Order: sequence, then structure tokens, then C-alpha cells
Amino acid sequence: MSRTIHTARLRRGVLCALAAAAGTIALAVPASAHVTVSPAEAAAGGYATLSFKVPTESDTASTTGIDVQFPTDAPIASVTVQPKPGWTYKVTKGAPPAPLTVHGSQVSEIVTRITWTAQDGGGIKPGEFDTFSVSAGPLPEKGDQVVFKTLQTYSDGEVVRWVDVAAAGAAELEHPAPTVTLTAAAAAGHDDDGDDTASIEYTAATESDSTSDGTARALGITGLVLGVLGLAAGAFALITTRRRA
Repeated sequence: MSRTIHTARLRRGVLCALAAAAGTIALAVPASAHVTVSPAEAAAGGYATLSFKVPTESDTASTTGIDVQFPTDAPIASVTVQPKPGWTYKVTKGAPPAPLTVHGSQVSEIVTRITWTAQDGGGIKPGEFDTFSVSAGPLPEKGDQVVFKTLQTYSDGEVVRWVDVAAAGAAELEHPAPTVTLTAAAAAGHDDDGDDTASIEYTAATESDSTSDGTARALGITGLVLGVLGLAAGAFALITTRRRA
């Protein structure tokens, strides 16, 4: 009878631990399933390859449209789009609100928004994510961040507006806009066409993404190993208890 009671308690303890872990994961996933942009930081006045990560949070509909709005109060003079199979894109341009000079040349129009649309039958399915990349620069030299308000359209007609901008000391936002924090301008300048700086920023962004992927894989492997060790410890305890009984 004593062995039966102890075994039952052990099983309940293991089940409670697994339930707690599952609950922690379930709570963590929705909090991170936002539309984001990487790199999270970039040098003011420099060039960067910006990658917008778009997850589909709906359980029943696919993401079929992404509308990224570029700032007009601190415009970015040059924006080029990386083509994406299965999607079409439209670049909308307009005149800058104030005279804008880049590398000694007057800029008469700027990109105000880029809209990606999934081709028939395509899109980002539930439980999946995808990325949309552009090369942009020079980034604003004033201010501490660049905000890219984004609209996400689902196949059922729902539109999620990722447009909230955090205020100092405010609580976590429900629909935060993708944001790049500006850091001090790089010491090395760029030539008139900006190719050298663009190359440097692209390399830095690639290395950052690779580091993030490697870290994520390492954490995943560590979690798996710890889980296996936990199960092994539980089994050992159960066997030891039975032997003592």
C-alpha cells in the first residue's frame, strides 16, 4: 500500500511539472508573436537590410497581405525591395515634407509604403511565419528610433494593425509597431553612392541573424537535454522507490 501511494504521488509530481512547463510555453508564445523588424538596432545615417518577420497568429486564416508604412517625418531616401516568390509588391512614393538632400543631391520623392500581396492560394498559413526584406538608407540622423507601422491582412478579411508606439515607462503594448533603435553613427563614412556602407550594414545584419539563429538552436538543444535528464531522473527515482519497497 505504501509503495502504491508513493508511486501515485511521484506520478502526480511529474504531471504537475509537465503541466507547468506547458503553461509557461503557452504564455510565452503569444507574447512574442508580433510583427517585428531586424536588426533591432542600426547606426544613424547608415544603410541597413531590414527584414520584417510576420507570423500568422490566426488558427483558421492565412496572412495574405502586409502593408509597411515608412516614416515621412524622418524620410529614408533610398529603399529597394527584395523580390519574394509567391508574392507581388507595390511601392508607393510621395514628395518629402521638407527639402531633402542626400550625398549632395536633391531628393524629390521618397518611399512612403510598401505593400506585399500573396498570389492566389498563397500566403502564410496558421502556425507559420515568413520574412520580407528591403535595403534602406540613409537612416535618419536625428531621433532615437525609426517606426514602421504595419497592417497585416488575413484571408478572412481581418486586418491587424501593428501601429502602437510605446511611451516612456508605459506597459507592454498589445500591437507594437516594428521599430529600429538608432545608435551612434558609425565612425567610417560612406562614398557618394553609399555602396560601401550598405555592404557593411548588410554583413552586420547577416552576422547578427546568424548569431540569433545559433543561440536559438543552442537553447532548444539545451532544453531538450534538460527534459531528457528530467525524465531519466524521474524514472530512476521510481525504480529506486520500488526497490526499497
